[in-house]
Amino acid sequence: MFCVDEKTAIQALDRLDPVLPLPPAHVERYGFEYYRHRTLSLCAALETATGRVHGKTTARHTSQDFITFLKEVVALCPPRQKVHIILDNLSAHKIRLVRPFLEHNPRLSFHFTPTYSSWLNQVELWFAKIERDVIARGVFTSVSDLARKPRRYINAYSANARPIQWKYSHTTRRIRSNEFTATGHWFALSGKR
Repeated sequence: MFCVDEKTAIQALDRLDPVLPLPPAHVERYGFEYYRHRTLSLCAALETATGRVHGKTTARHTSQDFITFLKEVVALCPPRQKVHIILDNLSAHKIRLVRPFLEHNPRLSFHFTPTYSSWLNQVELWFAKIERDVIARGVFTSVSDLARKPRRYINAYSANARPIQWKYSHTTRRIRSNEFTATGHWFALSGKR
């Protein structure tokens, strides 16, 4: 089982002033001047059983790039093993180019997260981690530098990967769900009345 998603429009920013280490009791400061070297997209597949991540950077975010990435993910699995892919409802995941790929790979099953619930996909947690560790404070001298640094991070992360453990421990609070009534009004459902 893999959790798959894309992080689009990652900017290769080359800051004129470096981001300096934080001294105690000071707020981090960024220089406001930078040179932008274009953008990249990062496709990632998090294997839920091991926590390992397979990733690939692409110049654009198209359904053809998505299918190419899926072929790589399927190739990671033994030939007769059933492969489950958890995705969000992005249009690139449902476009008509994906249908022939699914028909050609009958061992592959897509499972879509509910609309506005892509945060349920575990790869989103991993994207938050790579954003904090590599992208947010990064200085990238070129697009190839931007492509190289996430790949290096993915390799290091996967070498020591562990499955993500989810836990909800606050029993007095319930997860809220928005419902749309027949009269056209929104209301929030929760465990508390």
